[in-house]
Amino acid sequence: MIRKILGISAFYHDSAAALIVDGEIVAAAQEERFTRKKHDSSYPANAIEYCLKEAELSLEQVDYIAFYDKPFLKFERLLKTYVAFAPKGLQSFRIAIPVWFREKLFLKDVLIKEIKKFDKNFNHNKLVFGEHHFSHAASAFYASPFEEAVVLTLDGVGEWATTTVAIGKGHELDIVKEIHFPHSLGLLYSAFTYYTGFRVNSGEYKVMGLAPYGEPKYKDLILDKLIDLKEDGSFRLDQTYFNYATGLTMVNQKFADLFGEPVRKPDTDKLTQFHMDIAASVQAVTEEVVLTMTRSLVKKYNIPNLCMAGGVALNCVANGKILRDKAFKDIWIQPASGDAGGALGAALAVWHKELNRSRIVNVNDAMQGSYLGPAYEQDSIESELSTCGAKFDSVTEDEMIEKTAQALIDGKAVGWFQGRMEFGPRSLGARSILGDPRSEKMQKTLNLKVKYRESFRPFAPSVLREDVSDWFEADYDSPYMLLVDDVKKDKRIEMTKEEEHLFGIDKLNIKRSSIPAVTHVDYSARIQTVHKSTNPKYYALITKFKEKTGCSVVVNTSFNVRGEPIVCTPEDAFKCFMGTELDLLVVGNCVLQKEEQDNNLIGDYKEKYKKD
Repeated sequence: MIRKILGISAFYHDSAAALIVDGEIVAAAQEERFTRKKHDSSYPANAIEYCLKEAELSLEQVDYIAFYDKPFLKFERLLKTYVAFAPKGLQSFRIAIPVWFREKLFLKDVLIKEIKKFDKNFNHNKLVFGEHHFSHAASAFYASPFEEAVVLTLDGVGEWATTTVAIGKGHELDIVKEIHFPHSLGLLYSAFTYYTGFRVNSGEYKVMGLAPYGEPKYKDLILDKLIDLKEDGSFRLDQTYFNYATGLTMVNQKFADLFGEPVRKPDTDKLTQFHMDIAASVQAVTEEVVLTMTRSLVKKYNIPNLCMAGGVALNCVANGKILRDKAFKDIWIQPASGDAGGALGAALAVWHKELNRSRIVNVNDAMQGSYLGPAYEQDSIESELSTCGAKFDSVTEDEMIEKTAQALIDGKAVGWFQGRMEFGPRSLGARSILGDPRSEKMQKTLNLKVKYRESFRPFAPSVLREDVSDWFEADYDSPYMLLVDDVKKDKRIEMTKEEEHLFGIDKLNIKRSSIPAVTHVDYSARIQTVHKSTNPKYYALITKFKEKTGCSVVVNTSFNVRGEPIVCTPEDAFKCFMGTELDLLVVGNCVLQKEEQDNNLIGDYKEKYKKD
């Protein structure tokens, strides 16, 4: 009998839905893409509707609905934490408890109520609950290309666990080690995200991007005062410096006094060398913790493969160092490592663990390039663009590829919308903004005129898989943009002694390689390898660009502005195109020139979305 399993993550952040049919991943998407509310935590009604539509199923035909965690265990953790810290945290307690009683404690009833809007005869026995970290681990192992693997999950906190180690073999998966709240590597990183003036749960990647501009001057201080790291990679955080367990902020005055500076106010306080050094320091500590863990895990379990999931697994700099450390022979990271991926993991866990179904290992992986979201046929694209008032040329696919490649060569910023939308936080050549990596101006142009974000933020290179070692110190698959490696030495332009002594951000404008738009200040790059089998149109575009320029790399960043979810529909793409200084928009085989559009349709996206 073919089983249909719907996975759901919701009510905390990054709600999502995923659908597997007879063990195969059919569809997955985040709710934010449909509602246009970044990190939307609401019940993922739109994402569920899309998944069912993709599989041509009704909700009544679904055999199981799997939720990604257990709210009662989370509530237990909340209560026990407040009791342990009492009377500290009374104000936070007064705020949190009513929300739990109103929205989260009786979450099963909430879910059933929502489900019955679409299936009035829904049998509540179909609804099952997984554990947060097991859902993460399942999303990584069951989708991986490994028959056997150690599975490491690192995030802020699930129910109690903040770090777990699981062992996967065949269809079996078991958690064998846990670190519990309040000791959390994810929350340590978030504390420094807050301290440097960025938004927790969305600004952590900014800290990672800022780190190369600084020096890890405070690494030893962090390791001495804040985190007690053991030889096996286990750790404890000194809670006297933090406020997240029961307070309304991440850190307290003792934390600020330790480093000698107050918490940065994002709207008024400028980024200084101090903040860059702080970012470099917490990044260095994070890398040391995960490397200590992975080296210990290899020794203990003698398994050559590592899978990773959880929010910390999105730290692509640390991931790159794990790979190059070679303690593990190979690693695979779930591209939707955050809470959204928990929806997929919950569904896979039911199939393999609860139903005891065997696993057929895909030598590449089971994620299909992570292109699991909605796609649009050419006629529907043309209809939607026409309704928006867009002026476009419908051309052949070959003409579309030619025009796009030439636009990149001409220095234009291009909105690229093709095929199925990506699942996870990265644009991978389906909903992307593209540029010429050889341009010295492209990084600044895209950041300030298109993305409307901080100038220091780096961009990723998309490179043909067979050419990756020509440009980078890498010769491995990196389809999900989750590994950082260095630009090839023969492509670099070394800085002079005078340039090396410049203030961190001033280094941004120094040409560092023959592909400066994707070369970070430390000569690193967050690499995406492009594969013909998973994204043939994107592969064809880069191939055409290579034919014309000799360069098989393009700039790839997400198709959105700061604070906006990645675009989902042709209408979303057109609105973003008209609200920014993008020069060209390519949707399917429709090519749109900015200068040909109705000026009355020009919008202002600079302040449209809440800054993250």
